[in-house]
Amino acid sequence: MKIGVLALQGDFAEHAAMLDQIGVEPVEVRLPAHLDGISGLCLPGGESTTMRHLIDRWGLRQPLLDFAATGAPLFGTCAGMIILSKEIADGDEPVLPLLDVTVRRNAFGRQLDSFEADLNVPVLGDQPVHGVFIRAPVITRTGPGVDILATLEDGRIVAVREGNVIATAFHPELAGETRFHRLVATMAAEHDDPGEGSGRRHHPTRREASSR
Repeated sequence: MKIGVLALQGDFAEHAAMLDQIGVEPVEVRLPAHLDGISGLCLPGGESTTMRHLIDRWGLRQPLLDFAATGAPLFGTCAGMIILSKEIADGDEPVLPLLDVTVRRNAFGRQLDSFEADLNVPVLGDQPVHGVFIRAPVITRTGPGVDILATLEDGRIVAVREGNVIATAFHPELAGETRFHRLVATMAAEHDDPGEGSGRRHHPTRREASSR
């Protein structure tokens, strides 16, 4: 199996390393042609504004939307979450509006305010997930079709799933955490061979939409 990593900017090498670690062949995606033959895609952390410009410069916006429409899984971390959101709180136009959420950038302050936290993510098992938050966004609204995967102790939403799209405000790839990538690989296997994997299973953490 091959899973792509959007390799325009940011920590795409760390995502590729996670995929390689779990036995999936990573493919760096910089042009529309690089989407051919992959079964899923990771969108890394980095600078969301820079990513937006490069996505448009290399003509990737519509090909990425078409790829998502096939049902292949997409996984965005930090800036990747912003790229995938339907609404950005500071008024910027969405890039790939695939997640029915509102996201607020740099919700925890500057890079000096970065932190790490252990998070309960029931879909990934009982063992907490260690996440690295670097100039991280936060989700302030979720639509009715969005499953909340993880929150901080204060209730702020930091991981979600809607259909074939998963996003986290934090970086599991910087913590050596492979379980999100394993989930994406399982979803990709289900996409390639319907009936395999866990893609049809109803997610246990669906919540009512937030109106904040």
